[in-house]
Amino acid sequence: MAKAIMVQGTTSNAGKSLLTAALCRIFRQDGYRVAPFKSQNMALNSFITSEGLEMGRAQVMQAEAAGIAPSVRMNPILLKPQSDTGSQLIVMGEVRGVYAARDYFAMKQTLIPDILEAYHSLAAENDIIVIEGAGSPAEINLKDNDIVNMGMAKMADAPVLLCGDIDRGGVFASLYGTVALLEPEEQDRIKGLIINKFRGDAAILEPGVKMLEDLTGKPVVGVVPYLQVDVDDEDSLSERFTRKGRAAAVDIAVIRLPRISNFTDFNALERMESVSLRYAGSVGELGRPDLILLPGTKNTMDDLKWLRECGLESAILKHVAQGGAVAGICGGYQMLGETLSDPDGVEAGGELRGMGLLPTRTVFRGDKTRTRVRGRVRQAQGMFQGLEGVAFEGYEIHMGDTTAPGGTNFAALSGGEGEKLDGASQGNVWGSYVHGIFDQAEFARAAVNCILRAKGLEEEAEGLDWNAYKEQQYGKLADGVRQSVDLERIYGILGLDRKERRT
Repeated sequence: MAKAIMVQGTTSNAGKSLLTAALCRIFRQDGYRVAPFKSQNMALNSFITSEGLEMGRAQVMQAEAAGIAPSVRMNPILLKPQSDTGSQLIVMGEVRGVYAARDYFAMKQTLIPDILEAYHSLAAENDIIVIEGAGSPAEINLKDNDIVNMGMAKMADAPVLLCGDIDRGGVFASLYGTVALLEPEEQDRIKGLIINKFRGDAAILEPGVKMLEDLTGKPVVGVVPYLQVDVDDEDSLSERFTRKGRAAAVDIAVIRLPRISNFTDFNALERMESVSLRYAGSVGELGRPDLILLPGTKNTMDDLKWLRECGLESAILKHVAQGGAVAGICGGYQMLGETLSDPDGVEAGGELRGMGLLPTRTVFRGDKTRTRVRGRVRQAQGMFQGLEGVAFEGYEIHMGDTTAPGGTNFAALSGGEGEKLDGASQGNVWGSYVHGIFDQAEFARAAVNCILRAKGLEEEAEGLDWNAYKEQQYGKLADGVRQSVDLERIYGILGLDRKERRT
């Protein structure tokens, strides 16, 4: 069975996901078989595996860092919030139902067999499992029946590295306070502290580090700098949402919906030389972009109502009337149609008028479509005519069926249940159910070139090889962490010998 080590944090966004990914890449570089694991993830960014099962994007990112294919065993429990008090529960990639927070808290112990089966299956195939916690282990109101922090560490008999975010301030208090709020046996599991996201001269920290070690009785095994790496974000705390777009030939604005999901769909566009991509959550932030992207959402009808109430729908309609371009993915595609009907109460219930930019009708049903697909653009209009015939691949995750009149379908897909038509196109507007469509260099380059051509500008000769770019970023992440933590001590905590780096 594999050795285990767990990364916990003093808060959400302390850097657990990145540190887990870094350790996965480092152990892989050093010749070990390694896999990530997170027993319970709460996120709206999800992924469909080759088996058609759904899991959180953070563990997909970590699997890529480990050099292995994503598996739902790495994230057996996924919670996708649908409201402030309720979430869709996904167990081993399959929807189990929708639960209010109180009801889920009361039943989550029944999921331990699923968690242990997934964990032990992974452990049987690997040398090391790097486990990620969630939030903080010191949430004293949630410690009873915990299955994701110290509860998981106990189930896996895993030593723990506790990390704190110094960029937010108060890192010494948060690390000390977290340790102090734990039970003695939980404190014993913590074998090292990590100060994360540090900017400046680490020598200045030395007096505080010594005092922290004396107070907690735990060694500080690393001071990790604020690493400028570009990998997929877990969820809504992403810094991408507040980042200012740089000056570039093509200005793309992604609408920041309240329940935005799978915004990783647009990460590849950010890295294209001729593109400035930014997120807009108000009319004032929207400006006058060349392309507006409507992303996926966990609640299409409620987010469409929000667009209407805040004035963004009117701004988008005006943009299109003036010859501007719009594209929608998944929930964003559904919004662009004529009507959205929910007879079974899957979302808000009832019927809602769509934006009327595409000749489509959507009906929500209880069954969720989950499949990986390949496709080719079948029909595009307006400035996007150059997309016709361009190939792509990706995955579908949606609840609802959308119909479009013959001759308006955007693409033809193969995969899952065989060939089918997808999406719709009308004028400078198109929509598709396919997540990850822009990850394909050929498609992203062709789409951006359509806009450049319409503006009379020089086209991009090459698209970004997104997979090669991500590999470069994982290497950069691993190098930064390798240089700033005591790997000898970490291998000692694992009870393994440190090998010579192989790759």
